[in-house]
Parts: sequence; structure tokens; C-alpha cells
Amino acid sequence: TTTPPHFAMAARQLLQRVPAGFSGRLLSSSAALGPGRERVFVIGVGMTKFQKPLGPQGPSYPEMAKEAVSNALQDSGVPYEAIQAANVGYVFGSSTRGQRALYEMGLTGLPVSNCNNNCSTGSTALFQTRNLVAGGLARCALALGFEKMQKGSLSLDDEGVNPLDKHMTAMAQFAGGPSDAPAAPWMFAMAGQEHSKRYGTTKEQFARVAVKNHRHSVNNPYAQFQDEYSLEEILASKEIFEPLTKLQCSPTSDGAGAAVLANEEFVKTHKLQDKAVEIIGMALATDLQTVFDDPIQLIGYDMARKATKEALDQAGITAQDVDVVELHDCFSTNELITYEALGLCGEGKGGEMVDSGDNTYGGKYVVNPSGGLISKGHPLGATGLAQCAELNWQLRDLAGKRQVPNAKLALQHNLGLGGAAVVTVYRKYQ
Repeated sequence: TTTPPHFAMAARQLLQRVPAGFSGRLLSSSAALGPGRERVFVIGVGMTKFQKPLGPQGPSYPEMAKEAVSNALQDSGVPYEAIQAANVGYVFGSSTRGQRALYEMGLTGLPVSNCNNNCSTGSTALFQTRNLVAGGLARCALALGFEKMQKGSLSLDDEGVNPLDKHMTAMAQFAGGPSDAPAAPWMFAMAGQEHSKRYGTTKEQFARVAVKNHRHSVNNPYAQFQDEYSLEEILASKEIFEPLTKLQCSPTSDGAGAAVLANEEFVKTHKLQDKAVEIIGMALATDLQTVFDDPIQLIGYDMARKATKEALDQAGITAQDVDVVELHDCFSTNELITYEALGLCGEGKGGEMVDSGDNTYGGKYVVNPSGGLISKGHPLGATGLAQCAELNWQLRDLAGKRQVPNAKLALQHNLGLGGAAVVTVYRKYQ
């Protein structure tokens, strides 16, 4: 058979863009920098204020995307025409929304890919963009994430085979039967119950996570909620599923976030060293065979641990070296459990970490200075890029009243059930 001319031309164009010496091997999630791999820097970040879902009365997804991308480009100081590729993440909506969103910035012909990895969608777009730059396929590229959501709890309804059918079957077995509760809080509440059974973790310790995150959000103008609550108020709010109350659950939200990434040559050429933040480690992991062992594994414990190890190994540091953390606190129980998965404390010691204050200002780490998902909001496709923005502002000393003193190293964790965990390590340009 003869290769069609347009296929041959496309192949030649692609090969012309591949750096000399490129082996042709796919980029692995754990591949550290080696021959032919570029250092990757975030040179600009931007986001919208997160807000409750407003439907047709609120801004459209192209409008939100334009605001986030414009803010990121303004932060970077480079024009949209410098962007050579874009990866766009969103969970709800028809295909090619990424293209439609970026048409607001101009029609430049750049390649645009769309992705959906549930709640870790934004970080997955960032991961794919980082790999483009690291692999030498783009000098400057864009990651964008956005979401327009419906009011109320997330629905797992799906046509055909639900991607979480095995998770829900396992959950029902652990619980002794199905539940009428919304699926997500049910799963994360059951994980909290399992943690309490094993380690004696109290409902007050879970609630103190929410107290902290609501307190942190007071100083974040991008947060959906900026109200402070006492422990008593957190515990007295409406019970969703033991031990979770309403104020320990992230809300549905509308919003967008964006990041501009570049290689070192681009950074130096455009004299961006003062604002460049390097991604020194990044990994994406999916569920392992242990996922259906118990309720804690079911919410992504081992895949978070695997991604963390890979990212930290790439960075050449340990979890104890980091100063500031943005992690996926979709529910207060998950934040406490994730302390252990990330290695911020020992297994079963999450409650002690809360009691010691090592998760807030004045302690060993500051976790979720943005207010986290619980207070900042959780527009699924945008969450990972909002975390990226917060950590870049922290490392560049631009976080205002929520600034973590002397922040040098930052760790990001973004989780999607079904499953995908993305962990990223950042350091200011050196």
C-alpha cells in the first residue's frame, strides 16, 4: 500500500519538530530530566474568582477562559502568538470546548488538545503541557482548565458503563449495602470512618481541617467563600454523612485557571528569570491493584503515594523539605488522609498533625493557604490550575496576606476518582 500524501507530509512536519537524538519513546510520568529533555518553567499564571454556579446568568466558559488566559499572559509578559500549543481540561460539556474557549484569544492555528480526568483534569492538562515543553515539542505552551457546573452534589450518572461502577460496588460492600447519600461525600466519609477505626481519629480533628481552610480563605480574593468559622460552627452545620458536615465539603463552582509554561531558552531569551518557577518533579498515577482493598484505598491513597514518590524522586527532595502545599481537600477527611499519602506525616498520624498545627502558619508546613477546595471552590477542570497559580504566587512572594514566609519549595496534589492523581513539585528559578 502507498502512504497517502497528506499523511506523509504531516509525518515529515512532525519529525522536523523533534529534537535531534530524540529516541521516540513516549514520555513517562516518572521520567526525570535526561539527555534531550528540557527544564520546564511556569512563567505566568491566572485565574478567575471562583463562584457558585450561576447557569446562563453567569459568565460563559469562553468568557471565563479568556479572563484566566489573559491574566496568565499578562503575568508572563508574552503575547498569545508566542504560545505554540495548548492543553485544555474540562469535565462537563461537549468536545472541542477548548478550541472554542481559545478562539476568544485569536485564531493562530496552534494545536489544541482537550482532556478529562475527573477532578484532576486541570493538573492533567498541566502535566501534558509540561511534557510537550520537556520533550522539546514546544518552547512555550499553555495549560487551561475551566468548568461551568450545576448546583447541588455531583452526579455519577453516565450512559452505558459508569467509569466508577467498580468503585461504587466496592463501596456498597464496605458499607454493607448501597446508600441514598450523594456518592462523593459517602465515599470520602467512609474513608474517614475507616481512619477513625484504625487510628482513633476524631470527628473534631477532621473538622479542624475545615476550620483552618475557611480561616485561610479570608485572605484570598479569588475564593468562593471568605468566611471564618469556629470548630463548634463547623460541627453544628448540616450533617452530610458521618463524620462530614456541610462546611467540611467543597462546593460546586464556576471558574477557570491557566498557566504559561516555557523552556529555559525561552525564559532567558525573554529575561523572565525573576518570575519563572521551575517544575522540578511531576507525576501522574492511576489506580493500583490495592484500590478495592478498603475505603481508604478506594479514594486514591496508593495512587497519590505512587505519584508523590515519583515526583519527589525527580525533584531530589523529600516531603519534609517542602514549605507550602496545595492538596485536594474535596472533603476534610481527604485532606487529613492525604497528609499521610504525601509523606507529610507518618501513617495514622494525620490527626496528630492537625492537633500540632503543623498544617498552618507557624507550623512545619502551610497546607492550602488558598483556603483549599473547601473554601476556594471546586470547578473541576480549573482546580488543578488554581492550585498551580497559588503555589506560583507563594514562591514569587506575591500572595499578600496569605504569604507563607520564606517559601522555597512547593508541593501540589490533585485527585480524580476513577482514577488519576497528579503530584507536582515547584521551585523558584535557580
